[in-house]
Amino acid sequence: MPDQEGPKIIVDTDWKSQAQAEKERLAATEKAKAPPPPAPGAAPGAAGPEGGEEYAAPQASFAELVRMLATQALMYLGAFPDPESGRRMVALEPAQFNIEMLRVLEEKTKGNLSEEEKTMLTRMLYELRMQYVEIAKAVAKAVEQGRVAPAGAAPAVPDVKINPRPRA
Repeated sequence: MPDQEGPKIIVDTDWKSQAQAEKERLAATEKAKAPPPPAPGAAPGAAGPEGGEEYAAPQASFAELVRMLATQALMYLGAFPDPESGRRMVALEPAQFNIEMLRVLEEKTKGNLSEEEKTMLTRMLYELRMQYVEIAKAVAKAVEQGRVAPAGAAPAVPDVKINPRPRA
């Protein structure tokens, strides 16, 4: 009979490397799920539009400047409803001012823009100008038809004749 030495112990040295690899995979997964760090210059702990979420301001760039001016022009052209009333506002003078600001930006940056930036600005100006012309024509037609009063004008009052002498 062979000698029985007792239970044989087998040491698996691979388990340490397998555990380390699993730990690294989990850490990478957690890092991918974590929210991005706040943008430089963003207020730490600032609440986002949804309330509890962190809000990171967009990175300052030429494209963001163009988008900001274009958004303001579109707002005054009635593209966005007022959040409180739900009505769209058309104010041609402020819209024209924002479009003019983009034109000045185009003029002052001529020769200093990348092809992508130049194309974006040119297209944005073209689209805004076309929308401005359409909205201005529609407003002029509505004023002509009496459906709306021009800004600053008193509401139309029926012609009332006033008797210069009161009756006795």
